[in-house]
Amino acid sequence: MTPDHTSQRRIVNRLRRARGQLNAVIDAVEEGGSCRDVVTQLAAVSSALDKAGFAIIASAMKNCLDDPEGVTEDGITAEELEKLFLTLA
Repeated sequence: MTPDHTSQRRIVNRLRRARGQLNAVIDAVEEGGSCRDVVTQLAAVSSALDKAGFAIIASAMKNCLDDPEGVTEDGITAEELEKLFLTLA
């Protein structure tokens, strides 16, 4: 699936943000940070990853809907996209 350039940039930005947040979680654990701070940061990482995953699937669904046969550019069917979506839900 090849999202358009703007969508791809947004997805990459979300993933980079998640990576930064994950680094902060690792640092907090290594430094003996408070449980509350670690869990709060971990929740932010999880949310960022979920949003990136949903954005990837949404982009693929758009590509799939644009195709008369209902298949993305990399061969994923609408049914497969539905299963992928449900793994994130």
